[in-house]
Amino acid sequence: MRNWLYAALFAMPLALTASAQAFEGPELYDGERALYKAAQNEGIVVSFDTGPTWANWAAQFKAFQQRYPGIELVYNDLGSATTVVALDKSRNRPQADTAYYFAASGLDAAEKGLVADFKPVNFDKLPPQFRHPDGQWFTIHTLNVAFLVNKKLVKNVPESWADLLQREYKNSIVYLDPRSTGQGQVIVFAAALAHGGNEDNVAPGIDYLGQLAKSGNVLRNVGSTPYAQFIKGEIPIWIGYENDGLRAKYVDGLGDDIAVVIPKEASAAAPYAISLVKDGPNPNAGKLWLNFITTDLGQGIFAEGFVRPAVPGVKLPESVADKLPEAPQLHPLDIAKATAKKAEIDAGWAKAVLGQ
Repeated sequence: MRNWLYAALFAMPLALTASAQAFEGPELYDGERALYKAAQNEGIVVSFDTGPTWANWAAQFKAFQQRYPGIELVYNDLGSATTVVALDKSRNRPQADTAYYFAASGLDAAEKGLVADFKPVNFDKLPPQFRHPDGQWFTIHTLNVAFLVNKKLVKNVPESWADLLQREYKNSIVYLDPRSTGQGQVIVFAAALAHGGNEDNVAPGIDYLGQLAKSGNVLRNVGSTPYAQFIKGEIPIWIGYENDGLRAKYVDGLGDDIAVVIPKEASAAAPYAISLVKDGPNPNAGKLWLNFITTDLGQGIFAEGFVRPAVPGVKLPESVADKLPEAPQLHPLDIAKATAKKAEIDAGWAKAVLGQ
Protein backbone atom coordinates (compact mmCIF):
# COMPACT_ATOMS: atom_id res chain seq x y z
CA MET A 1 0.00 0.00 0.00
CA ARG A 2 2.82 2.35 0.92
CA ASN A 3 4.59 1.77 -2.40
CA TRP A 4 1.38 2.32 -4.34
CA LEU A 5 0.65 5.51 -2.43
CA TYR A 6 4.15 6.83 -3.01
CA ALA A 7 3.86 6.16 -6.73
CA ALA A 8 0.45 7.79 -6.93
CA LEU A 9 1.70 10.85 -5.12
CA PHE A 10 4.82 11.57 -6.99
CA ALA A 11 3.89 10.47 -10.50
CA MET A 12 2.62 13.99 -11.24
CA PRO A 13 4.63 16.65 -9.40
CA LEU A 14 4.42 20.26 -10.43
CA ALA A 15 7.71 21.97 -11.09
CA LEU A 16 9.27 23.86 -8.21
CA THR A 17 9.33 27.57 -8.90
CA ALA A 18 12.14 29.85 -7.91
CA SER A 19 12.26 30.70 -4.22
CA ALA A 20 11.41 34.16 -3.02
CA GLN A 21 11.18 35.94 0.31
CA ALA A 22 7.59 37.10 -0.06
CA PHE A 23 4.87 37.63 -2.62
CA GLU A 24 4.31 41.09 -3.97
CA GLY A 25 1.33 43.34 -3.23
CA PRO A 26 -1.17 43.48 -0.37
CA GLU A 27 -2.31 40.46 1.59
CA LEU A 28 -5.39 38.58 0.48
CA TYR A 29 -6.22 38.10 4.18
CA ASP A 30 -4.72 39.00 7.54
CA GLY A 31 -1.74 36.80 8.34
CA GLU A 32 -1.14 35.60 4.77
CA ARG A 33 2.47 36.79 4.65
CA ALA A 34 3.37 35.13 7.97
CA LEU A 35 1.75 31.85 6.91
CA TYR A 36 3.62 31.94 3.61
CA LYS A 37 6.89 32.38 5.48
CA ALA A 38 6.13 29.36 7.65
CA ALA A 39 5.14 27.35 4.58
CA GLN A 40 8.46 28.19 2.88
CA ASN A 41 10.21 26.25 5.65
CA GLU A 42 8.26 23.17 4.52
CA GLY A 43 8.53 23.92 0.81
CA ILE A 44 5.81 21.60 -0.43
CA VAL A 45 2.09 20.84 -0.18
CA VAL A 46 0.69 17.40 -1.02
CA SER A 47 -2.85 17.70 -2.40
CA PHE A 48 -4.88 14.47 -2.69
CA ASP A 49 -7.47 13.95 -5.45
CA THR A 50 -7.11 17.30 -7.21
CA GLY A 51 -6.78 16.05 -10.78
CA PRO A 52 -5.92 19.00 -13.04
CA THR A 53 -8.73 18.42 -15.56
CA TRP A 54 -11.45 18.58 -12.92
CA ALA A 55 -13.04 21.76 -11.51
CA ASN A 56 -10.24 23.97 -12.89
CA TRP A 57 -7.58 22.63 -10.52
CA ALA A 58 -4.88 23.20 -13.14
CA ALA A 59 -5.58 26.95 -13.03
CA GLN A 60 -5.60 26.87 -9.22
CA PHE A 61 -2.17 25.21 -9.23
CA LYS A 62 -0.77 27.84 -11.58
CA ALA A 63 -2.19 30.79 -9.64
CA PHE A 64 -1.02 29.38 -6.29
CA GLN A 65 2.55 28.91 -7.47
CA GLN A 66 2.65 32.31 -9.10
CA ARG A 67 1.65 33.89 -5.80
CA TYR A 68 3.82 31.71 -3.57
CA PRO A 69 7.18 31.03 -5.24
CA GLY A 70 9.15 28.31 -3.52
CA ILE A 71 6.19 26.13 -2.56
CA GLU A 72 6.06 22.95 -4.63
CA LEU A 73 2.63 21.43 -5.29
CA VAL A 74 2.24 17.66 -5.63
CA TYR A 75 -1.13 16.10 -6.46
CA ASN A 76 -2.85 12.87 -7.42
CA ASP A 77 -6.26 11.92 -8.82
CA LEU A 78 -7.65 9.02 -6.81
CA GLY A 79 -11.41 9.55 -6.57
CA SER A 80 -13.36 10.49 -3.46
CA ALA A 81 -13.87 7.09 -1.83
CA THR A 82 -10.35 5.91 -2.67
CA THR A 83 -8.94 9.08 -1.14
CA VAL A 84 -10.54 8.23 2.21
CA VAL A 85 -9.17 4.67 1.97
CA ALA A 86 -5.68 6.05 1.26
CA LEU A 87 -5.87 8.44 4.22
CA ASP A 88 -7.00 5.61 6.48
CA LYS A 89 -4.25 3.25 5.34
CA SER A 90 -1.58 5.88 5.98
CA ARG A 91 -3.02 7.34 9.20
CA ASN A 92 0.09 6.38 11.19
CA ARG A 93 2.34 8.10 8.69
CA PRO A 94 0.22 10.57 6.70
CA GLN A 95 1.37 11.37 3.18
CA ALA A 96 -1.18 14.06 2.30
CA ASP A 97 -1.61 17.60 3.58
CA THR A 98 -5.07 18.16 2.07
CA ALA A 99 -7.83 15.92 0.68
CA TYR A 100 -10.60 16.86 -1.76
CA TYR A 101 -13.79 14.87 -2.36
CA PHE A 102 -17.53 14.80 -2.75
CA ALA A 103 -18.69 16.07 0.63
CA ALA A 104 -20.12 12.68 1.65
CA SER A 105 -16.54 11.37 1.69
CA GLY A 106 -15.56 14.37 3.81
CA LEU A 107 -18.09 13.25 6.40
CA ASP A 108 -16.59 9.76 6.23
CA ALA A 109 -13.05 11.08 6.71
CA ALA A 110 -14.15 13.15 9.71
CA GLU A 111 -15.94 10.20 11.32
CA LYS A 112 -12.79 8.11 10.92
CA GLY A 113 -10.65 10.80 12.60
CA LEU A 114 -8.48 11.37 9.53
CA VAL A 115 -8.78 15.15 9.22
CA ALA A 116 -7.98 18.17 11.37
CA ASP A 117 -9.90 21.21 12.55
CA PHE A 118 -9.21 24.19 10.31
CA LYS A 119 -11.38 27.14 9.40
CA PRO A 120 -10.05 28.83 6.27
CA VAL A 121 -10.72 32.26 4.83
CA ASN A 122 -14.46 32.88 4.30
CA PHE A 123 -15.40 29.81 6.39
CA ASP A 124 -18.09 31.67 8.33
CA LYS A 125 -19.76 32.81 5.10
CA LEU A 126 -20.51 29.25 4.02
CA PRO A 127 -24.03 27.92 4.57
CA PRO A 128 -24.06 25.71 7.68
CA GLN A 129 -24.86 22.61 5.64
CA PHE A 130 -21.72 23.26 3.60
CA ARG A 131 -19.25 22.89 6.47
CA HIS A 132 -18.27 20.83 9.49
CA PRO A 133 -18.75 22.98 12.60
CA ASP A 134 -15.04 22.74 13.48
CA GLY A 135 -13.78 22.90 9.90
CA GLN A 136 -12.88 19.23 9.46
CA TRP A 137 -14.36 19.57 5.97
CA PHE A 138 -15.80 22.55 4.11
CA THR A 139 -17.32 23.06 0.70
CA ILE A 140 -15.26 24.90 -1.91
CA HIS A 141 -17.56 24.62 -4.92
CA THR A 142 -20.81 23.00 -6.00
CA LEU A 143 -22.02 20.97 -8.95
CA ASN A 144 -25.60 21.71 -9.86
CA VAL A 145 -28.30 19.61 -11.47
CA ALA A 146 -29.35 21.02 -14.84
CA PHE A 147 -30.90 19.99 -18.12
CA LEU A 148 -28.22 19.72 -20.81
CA VAL A 149 -30.04 19.97 -24.12
CA ASN A 150 -28.80 19.30 -27.64
CA LYS A 151 -30.85 21.77 -29.67
CA LYS A 152 -30.07 19.93 -32.91
CA LEU A 153 -32.12 17.04 -31.55
CA VAL A 154 -34.70 18.93 -29.48
CA LYS A 155 -37.01 21.51 -31.03
CA ASN A 156 -38.24 23.15 -27.80
CA VAL A 157 -35.84 23.48 -24.89
CA PRO A 158 -37.47 22.29 -21.63
CA GLU A 159 -37.37 24.86 -18.84
CA SER A 160 -38.93 22.86 -16.00
CA TRP A 161 -39.36 19.40 -14.55
CA ALA A 162 -42.98 19.61 -15.66
CA ASP A 163 -41.86 20.19 -19.25
CA LEU A 164 -39.91 16.92 -19.29
CA LEU A 165 -43.19 14.99 -18.97
CA GLN A 166 -44.48 16.32 -22.30
CA ARG A 167 -44.93 13.83 -25.14
CA GLU A 168 -42.52 15.66 -27.45
CA TYR A 169 -39.59 14.36 -25.38
CA LYS A 170 -40.33 10.66 -25.91
CA ASN A 171 -37.15 8.54 -25.77
CA SER A 172 -35.04 11.69 -25.28
CA ILE A 173 -33.85 11.77 -21.66
CA VAL A 174 -30.78 10.20 -20.09
CA TYR A 175 -29.66 10.40 -16.47
CA LEU A 176 -27.42 8.43 -14.12
CA ASP A 177 -28.68 5.48 -12.07
CA PRO A 178 -28.91 6.67 -8.42
CA ARG A 179 -28.13 3.22 -7.09
CA SER A 180 -24.56 3.34 -8.38
CA THR A 181 -23.72 7.04 -8.80
CA GLY A 182 -23.61 10.09 -6.56
CA GLN A 183 -24.92 12.27 -9.38
CA GLY A 184 -27.96 10.04 -9.68
CA GLN A 185 -28.66 10.46 -5.97
CA VAL A 186 -28.42 14.24 -6.29
CA ILE A 187 -30.88 14.17 -9.21
CA VAL A 188 -33.43 12.44 -6.98
CA PHE A 189 -33.05 15.23 -4.42
CA ALA A 190 -33.33 17.89 -7.12
CA ALA A 191 -36.57 16.34 -8.34
CA ALA A 192 -37.82 16.07 -4.75
CA LEU A 193 -37.10 19.73 -4.05
CA ALA A 194 -39.03 20.70 -7.18
CA HIS A 195 -42.10 18.79 -5.99
CA GLY A 196 -42.41 19.80 -2.37
CA GLY A 197 -39.85 17.43 -0.86
CA ASN A 198 -36.49 17.97 0.81
CA GLU A 199 -33.59 16.01 2.28
CA ASP A 200 -35.94 14.50 4.85
CA ASN A 201 -38.62 13.64 2.30
CA VAL A 202 -37.39 12.13 -0.96
CA ALA A 203 -40.68 10.46 -1.93
CA PRO A 204 -41.78 13.31 -4.25
CA GLY A 205 -38.56 12.96 -6.24
CA ILE A 206 -38.90 9.20 -6.54
CA ASP A 207 -42.55 9.57 -7.56
CA TYR A 208 -41.66 12.13 -10.22
CA LEU A 209 -38.93 9.94 -11.73
CA GLY A 210 -41.41 7.08 -11.76
CA GLN A 211 -43.82 9.27 -13.74
CA LEU A 212 -41.03 10.24 -16.10
CA ALA A 213 -40.26 6.57 -16.75
CA LYS A 214 -43.92 5.74 -17.36
CA SER A 215 -44.21 8.63 -19.82
CA GLY A 216 -41.79 6.86 -22.16
CA ASN A 217 -39.53 9.89 -22.26
CA VAL A 218 -36.48 8.23 -20.66
CA LEU A 219 -34.15 6.85 -23.29
CA ARG A 220 -31.97 5.07 -20.73
CA ASN A 221 -30.37 5.24 -17.31
CA VAL A 222 -26.61 4.83 -17.26
CA GLY A 223 -23.96 3.86 -14.73
CA SER A 224 -21.23 6.31 -15.71
CA THR A 225 -21.09 9.88 -16.98
CA PRO A 226 -22.15 9.86 -20.67
CA TYR A 227 -20.20 13.00 -21.61
CA ALA A 228 -18.60 11.49 -24.71
CA GLN A 229 -21.97 10.31 -26.00
CA PHE A 230 -23.46 13.73 -25.36
CA ILE A 231 -20.66 15.43 -27.28
CA LYS A 232 -21.19 13.04 -30.19
CA GLY A 233 -24.85 14.05 -30.43
CA GLU A 234 -26.25 10.75 -29.19
CA ILE A 235 -28.25 12.21 -26.28
CA PRO A 236 -31.05 14.77 -26.78
CA ILE A 237 -31.49 15.69 -23.09
CA TRP A 238 -29.14 14.78 -20.28
CA ILE A 239 -30.21 15.50 -16.71
CA GLY A 240 -26.72 16.02 -15.38
CA TYR A 241 -24.42 18.67 -13.94
CA GLU A 242 -24.33 22.25 -15.18
CA ASN A 243 -20.55 22.33 -15.58
CA ASP A 244 -20.56 19.47 -18.10
CA GLY A 245 -23.05 21.33 -20.27
CA LEU A 246 -21.03 24.54 -20.09
CA ARG A 247 -17.85 22.66 -20.93
CA ALA A 248 -19.54 21.12 -23.95
CA LYS A 249 -20.84 24.52 -25.02
CA TYR A 250 -17.80 26.71 -24.47
CA VAL A 251 -14.77 24.42 -24.44
CA ASP A 252 -15.57 21.42 -26.62
CA GLY A 253 -17.05 23.34 -29.52
CA LEU A 254 -20.79 22.69 -29.44
CA GLY A 255 -21.57 26.36 -28.93
CA ASP A 256 -25.14 27.48 -29.52
CA ASP A 257 -26.23 23.90 -30.22
CA ILE A 258 -26.24 23.35 -26.44
CA ALA A 259 -28.64 24.82 -23.87
CA VAL A 260 -27.91 24.54 -20.16
CA VAL A 261 -31.02 25.02 -18.02
CA ILE A 262 -31.38 25.12 -14.25
CA PRO A 263 -35.02 23.92 -13.92
CA LYS A 264 -37.23 26.76 -12.82
CA GLU A 265 -39.06 24.98 -9.96
CA ALA A 266 -35.94 24.02 -8.00
CA SER A 267 -32.66 22.15 -8.27
CA ALA A 268 -29.90 20.86 -6.00
CA ALA A 269 -26.38 22.22 -5.45
CA ALA A 270 -24.12 19.29 -4.56
CA PRO A 271 -21.19 20.19 -2.28
CA TYR A 272 -17.59 19.29 -3.06
CA ALA A 273 -15.35 19.68 -0.03
CA ILE A 274 -11.75 19.67 1.12
CA SER A 275 -9.97 19.05 4.41
CA LEU A 276 -6.67 19.59 6.18
CA VAL A 277 -5.31 16.11 6.86
CA LYS A 278 -4.64 15.26 10.49
CA ASP A 279 -0.88 15.21 11.23
CA GLY A 280 -0.05 15.92 7.60
CA PRO A 281 3.66 16.44 6.88
CA ASN A 282 3.36 20.10 5.79
CA PRO A 283 0.60 21.73 7.86
CA ASN A 284 1.49 25.35 7.12
CA ALA A 285 1.74 24.79 3.39
CA GLY A 286 -1.55 22.88 3.58
CA LYS A 287 -3.24 25.80 5.34
CA LEU A 288 -1.78 28.25 2.81
CA TRP A 289 -3.25 26.16 -0.03
CA LEU A 290 -6.68 25.85 1.62
CA ASN A 291 -6.83 29.54 2.39
CA PHE A 292 -5.93 30.43 -1.18
CA ILE A 293 -8.73 28.42 -2.77
CA THR A 294 -11.31 29.87 -0.37
CA THR A 295 -10.34 33.51 -0.96
CA ASP A 296 -12.46 35.48 -3.41
CA LEU A 297 -9.59 35.06 -5.89
CA GLY A 298 -9.51 31.28 -5.56
CA GLN A 299 -13.29 31.01 -5.68
CA GLY A 300 -13.30 33.00 -8.90
CA ILE A 301 -10.81 30.57 -10.42
CA PHE A 302 -13.24 27.72 -9.73
CA ALA A 303 -15.96 29.70 -11.50
CA GLU A 304 -13.73 29.95 -14.57
CA GLY A 305 -13.94 26.14 -14.68
CA PHE A 306 -17.79 26.37 -14.71
CA VAL A 307 -18.30 25.16 -11.14
CA ARG A 308 -20.11 27.55 -8.84
CA PRO A 309 -18.17 28.97 -5.87
CA ALA A 310 -19.34 27.79 -2.46
CA VAL A 311 -18.77 31.17 -0.81
CA PRO A 312 -21.87 33.35 -1.29
CA GLY A 313 -21.49 36.77 -2.87
CA VAL A 314 -18.18 36.18 -4.64
CA LYS A 315 -17.89 38.43 -7.68
CA LEU A 316 -17.47 36.21 -10.69
CA PRO A 317 -14.78 36.96 -13.29
CA GLU A 318 -16.18 38.82 -16.29
CA SER A 319 -15.31 35.88 -18.54
CA VAL A 320 -17.90 33.66 -16.86
CA ALA A 321 -20.36 36.04 -15.19
CA ASP A 322 -22.93 35.65 -17.98
CA LYS A 323 -22.38 31.89 -18.17
CA LEU A 324 -23.25 31.33 -14.49
CA PRO A 325 -26.29 33.56 -13.98
CA GLU A 326 -28.00 33.94 -10.64
CA ALA A 327 -30.06 30.84 -9.86
CA PRO A 328 -31.97 31.35 -6.60
CA GLN A 329 -33.81 28.08 -7.20
CA LEU A 330 -30.60 26.16 -6.42
CA HIS A 331 -30.86 24.56 -2.98
CA PRO A 332 -27.66 23.86 -1.00
CA LEU A 333 -27.83 20.12 -0.33
CA ASP A 334 -27.38 19.01 3.28
CA ILE A 335 -25.06 16.12 2.55
CA ALA A 336 -25.34 14.54 5.99
CA LYS A 337 -29.11 14.19 5.60
CA ALA A 338 -28.78 13.22 1.96
CA THR A 339 -26.30 10.43 2.69
CA ALA A 340 -28.66 8.93 5.25
CA LYS A 341 -31.32 8.53 2.54
CA LYS A 342 -29.27 6.43 0.11
CA ALA A 343 -30.87 3.08 0.93
CA GLU A 344 -34.36 4.56 0.72
CA ILE A 345 -33.58 6.14 -2.66
CA ASP A 346 -32.04 2.94 -4.02
CA ALA A 347 -35.05 0.80 -3.14
CA GLY A 348 -37.68 3.43 -3.95
CA TRP A 349 -36.21 4.33 -7.34
CA ALA A 350 -35.85 0.67 -8.37
CA LYS A 351 -39.49 0.04 -7.56
CA ALA A 352 -40.89 3.25 -9.11
CA VAL A 353 -38.73 3.29 -12.24
CA LEU A 354 -37.83 -0.34 -12.89
CA GLY A 355 -40.74 -2.08 -11.20
CA GLN A 356 -38.38 -4.17 -9.08
